[in-house]
Amino acid sequence: MKNMLPMTLLAQLDDVAVFQTAAFSVPEGLDVDKGGCESNQHISQQLHQAHHTNYGELNLGLHVNDDASAVLNNRMHTLAAINKQLITQQGLPIHSAPIKALHWVNQVHGNHIHDIDTTVLSMAPMAADAMVSHKDGTGLAIMTADCVPIVLYQPATGKIAAIHAGWQGLECGVIKATAERFSDSGQIMAWVGVCISQDSYEVDRSVRNKLLAGCIENNSLTVDAISNFDGRYVIASATTKSEMLGAANTLSNNATVDAHKIKINLPKLAMDQLQSAGIVVCNESSIPCSYADGRYYSYRRQTHLQQPATGRMALIIARSAPLSQ
Repeated sequence: MKNMLPMTLLAQLDDVAVFQTAAFSVPEGLDVDKGGCESNQHISQQLHQAHHTNYGELNLGLHVNDDASAVLNNRMHTLAAINKQLITQQGLPIHSAPIKALHWVNQVHGNHIHDIDTTVLSMAPMAADAMVSHKDGTGLAIMTADCVPIVLYQPATGKIAAIHAGWQGLECGVIKATAERFSDSGQIMAWVGVCISQDSYEVDRSVRNKLLAGCIENNSLTVDAISNFDGRYVIASATTKSEMLGAANTLSNNATVDAHKIKINLPKLAMDQLQSAGIVVCNESSIPCSYADGRYYSYRRQTHLQQPATGRMALIIARSAPLSQ
């Protein structure tokens, strides 16, 4: 998708489209298929100013101390860019608006699900980590800066959903809870957005223990996945902080990371929870790492670079309104 904004069309099926926003655009002529190296070099001067906030080109988060008017303007331009893309692809009249509203929530790392269709519109966003809707002309946006964003679509019913699945959401069963809001009348499809990879996600073993306990309690994984939890999702960590930063690193910090820590594969865990819920994952092998790829926002990278704040990107699913509307 060619656009003035750093935004990519990931998928389009029927009247539903999935978009991923980013922090930075990729200049013409740069090769982004080599692990993001060239684009990382291009933006490294902006990105790696230690102790300076970097909100990039398209921060969509209102909760990260950015100028609120700038963020709202970014959200407005994102909706306009989505409509422009859909109008062009679908051959619609230039003044039509396939997507009437783009919805956001105040994400709280839980498993509350916001039903857009049954809630009265309010100036204050709902506190939730997932949204569902079957209304035409509706877009759902989930913000992330390392956590796993997921969108769902059920062609038989036209229902869509968007899920924020950090480790706490995966622990408390937000994926399964959202899937249960769909009918059993047809296959549900999922797309997973940009998130942190296992190589870059080092945590205390207590996180692993909470995740495993939550998956057991919520019955959100198969018996085989539960019995081989460590083999599927956990590796030992013996890296240095500078090695974790990899191509993105500009710090001279060689302190050894705690050898008792581990690295967890959040995207794989999320995909297995989706599949356990009977959902088909459509982009299983093509998910960039938010930490390693400088085009994207990363809260963990911000912390390692000692920046006071960074922005938020969004995975968006949008269902077009019929032309007659």
